Amino acid sequence: MSVSCFHCLESVPNGFRATVTIDNTPQPMCCIGCQAVAQNIVDQGMTDYYKYRTVRAGKVEQLVPEQLAFIKSYDNEDIQDEFIATTDNLSQVLLSVEGITCAACAWLIEKQLLSLKTVKRVDVNTSTNRAMIQWDKTQTPLSEIITSLAKIGYKAYPFQADDEAQQKQQTAKAYIRRLGVAGLMTMQVMMFAFAMYFGMFSGMDNNFEQYFRWISLVLASPVILYSALPFLTNAINGLKAKQLNMDLPVSLAIFGAYSASCYATFMQVGEVYFESVCMFTFLLLLGKYLEFRARLKASEFTANLQKLLPLTARTLDDSGQEHIIAAKKLKLNDVVLIKAGETIPADGELIKGQTSVDESMMTGEHQPVNKFIGHNVYAGCVNHDGVIEIKINKIGQNTLLNQIIHLQHTALTKRPKLVEITDKVAQWFIACLLVFASITAIGWYQIDPEHAFWITISVLVATCPCALSLAIPTALTCAVATLTRKGVLIKQAHVLETLSQLTLFAFDKTGTLTQGKFSLDAIDILDDTISKEQALNIAAQLERYSEHPIASAFNKYATTELALTNITVHPGMGISAQSADDHYAIGKSGWFDSKKTNAQASLFINKRVVARFYFIDKVKPGASELISTLQAQNLSCHMLTGDASDAGQKIAKQLKLNSSQSALSPKDKQTAVEQWSSQNEVVAMVGDGINDSPVFASAHLSIAMETGADISKNSADVVLLNSDLASIAHLLNVAKQTRRIIKQNLTLSLLYNASILPLAALGLVAPWMAVIGMSASSIIVISNSLRLLKL
Repeated sequence: MSVSCFHCLESVPNGFRATVTIDNTPQPMCCIGCQAVAQNIVDQGMTDYYKYRTVRAGKVEQLVPEQLAFIKSYDNEDIQDEFIATTDNLSQVLLSVEGITCAACAWLIEKQLLSLKTVKRVDVNTSTNRAMIQWDKTQTPLSEIITSLAKIGYKAYPFQADDEAQQKQQTAKAYIRRLGVAGLMTMQVMMFAFAMYFGMFSGMDNNFEQYFRWISLVLASPVILYSALPFLTNAINGLKAKQLNMDLPVSLAIFGAYSASCYATFMQVGEVYFESVCMFTFLLLLGKYLEFRARLKASEFTANLQKLLPLTARTLDDSGQEHIIAAKKLKLNDVVLIKAGETIPADGELIKGQTSVDESMMTGEHQPVNKFIGHNVYAGCVNHDGVIEIKINKIGQNTLLNQIIHLQHTALTKRPKLVEITDKVAQWFIACLLVFASITAIGWYQIDPEHAFWITISVLVATCPCALSLAIPTALTCAVATLTRKGVLIKQAHVLETLSQLTLFAFDKTGTLTQGKFSLDAIDILDDTISKEQALNIAAQLERYSEHPIASAFNKYATTELALTNITVHPGMGISAQSADDHYAIGKSGWFDSKKTNAQASLFINKRVVARFYFIDKVKPGASELISTLQAQNLSCHMLTGDASDAGQKIAKQLKLNSSQSALSPKDKQTAVEQWSSQNEVVAMVGDGINDSPVFASAHLSIAMETGADISKNSADVVLLNSDLASIAHLLNVAKQTRRIIKQNLTLSLLYNASILPLAALGLVAPWMAVIGMSASSIIVISNSLRLLKL
């Protein structure tokens, strides 16, 4: 009798003797590789893996020197720029992992990697076979992480969109092959079945009829043992993991009917239903394939962005000579020539020429954006009409495009609470279904034994809660896809749930409700010893060192260069510097114990105010419409601004806001939001990005108006890549539509199961009708969710 390897479950070769002691019991191994992996699992204290795994582990292959050298190449800094992002001194990589089959695999991978001291976080997605890892690469090279996974039998490599597309293509081909076998054999079996049903063989010897039964058995076997095998495998895996999955009732129906028909053929008693089982399997596979295609359409946006990048780039050397190289080989500070109609290969600063660029891939707006010297351009965008030269300032995972892709993957790996609840409901539903099916079988066996079996099969199949488990995930995926296409980047899984609960919106002023482009409106000179031109020149020289939006309003007033030292930025107050004779400062009114006024900026010489400046900042287009739309939905709108002037009050009055608070520090804004929260308000804070991080942390939902900033460092839950206020109204609309469609999906799935259950139990639903009903309910739910892609 052959012995199976305890690790991979394959047969142990004759004469090979190797064991590993697992839970105090020596277990056989089929090769040195499996022995090494199993021993490593034992040494790491992870033997629970063998208790909870739902499929056999892959056969382990020892890493040969060539493979080890290839893995070592991933430590090359130039290569790592393509797939490693760095945030807060931690590196992050998305790995494709071969061999992930169940939750136990995810648990084992997380346990193995977290045993490395420098690994801080591991998120494994069993549906996409990917793992997101955060670690300190200065202490542990990436090759060590990949080798660590290889030690427990998992082959890993950095995620590439093309690899994912190839994997999905292979899955689609597998569906087609199984469908082809099921369809071909079903037609053959049906010929004999119809002939017998309509008495074409009446008058023939019983041996002939038995002969055709055997032919039907032979033809049906490939359908059951090949096409339908994944259903049985998944059902058994679920039972081993002590979970009831969707494939369990289906497998009971298919393999139960096949076994009963085989028994009738061997024993020459009763009826056979090979044709029903074959047609049942074919229709089920067809439904699953259509479901797969629909889900693929809903999720394909996560990989499509990567395909926007060009394969080559045209670099310029110091002499101006052109060189065409692979875009992946671009380095920081390389100068790249981009002609009209070409795609930008990496993020960079425009240093020569001017053009218009299509940034619809990230903003959703197809209107060309004019670009001049000093402007940033982004990888994946199309250069429309000018010949330009850019200096590369971001490559690999640090480009805006790759940040968007990375954040999409991060958001989609996190499961909203509602999804977890429906999964648990589906588990209990299956358990109740099995109990009800058993009661149906017993009851009908007392009434009509001949039909009891098929009625039970109808109950098992018709009421399988596939549609219930698909109701929420498909809707959320489609909603995220739609918003991304419109330039609204969802960074957290809770966003769509929280949006429907909001009661209050708080807005920053500068750069959010206003354009953030200031122009000087008036100046008051308070010291006769200084002229207006001198005051403006001093202010311009100081503001050169500031990144505040007001600073740009002084650019054109710089006339005479000042020798400044000890230049210091004072957060929330202003900027100061020292000249040979005087101390200069520009900042908030009231600084250095001066009198507070409604001026947006004051100039100080030797800590004495000498001039006050007043600016105009126009309200953004669409701001008034947005506020009206929000208030019409019973959402109160408020403004929190650090501007001490009366500009905030004027804008609040113009936009008809519910309230406005001025001269607030970041801490004051945070306190205001926390106070609203304590009054049972659900608060959304809309700001201009990184500067609003403290208040973002206190709000239930944070929205950043930010184009082209480092979005991976932005603490907001949502980033509006087009900085368009109208996107907030669109975001709310999509959230409401998503909530409505989720309710529709749940209602449809529950109504279907509630109505089909009594009909199936009464014997009014044939098995083939049950298959069509189950598949149709899933496809209807997915199709309903796909409507979100059209918003």
